[in-house]
Amino acid sequence: MDSSGKEISQDALAQLAAIIESRKEAHGGDPATSYVARLLHKGPDAFLKKIGEEATEVVMAAKDLDHGGDPAKLVGEVADLWFHCLVALAHYGLHPSDVIAELRRREGTSGIEEKALRKAVQREAQEP
Repeated sequence: MDSSGKEISQDALAQLAAIIESRKEAHGGDPATSYVARLLHKGPDAFLKKIGEEATEVVMAAKDLDHGGDPAKLVGEVADLWFHCLVALAHYGLHPSDVIAELRRREGTSGIEEKALRKAVQREAQEP
C-alpha cells in the first residue's frame, strides 16, 4: 500500500461491492428486509433515480461549502452517490475494479485531449 491509501480504498470498495452482490435476489437477497435488494428488485429506474438525487445533493453540499457549510455533509453525500453507483454497477455485472482500471487508463491523459479524441471517434463512427 502506498501513502495515498489506494489499496485501502480499493479494498473498501470491493468489500462493499461484495455486500451489494450478496443482496441480489439470486444470492438470497430479500427486498422486504434489505434496502439494496429492494432497489435491485425494483430495477434500474429505482437506483438510477437515486443516483440523480444523490448527485444533486452532492452539488448542493459543495455549493454550501462556499458559504460556510459543513465539509462532512459533502463527504456524506458523495458516499451516498458512490454507494448508489455501486448498486448500478452490480446490476449491470460490473465491479469497482472496472472503474478503477478506467481511471488508471486515463492517468496522465489530458482531459481536454481525451474529450477531443472521443468527439473525433464519434464523428468517424457517424460518417458513411
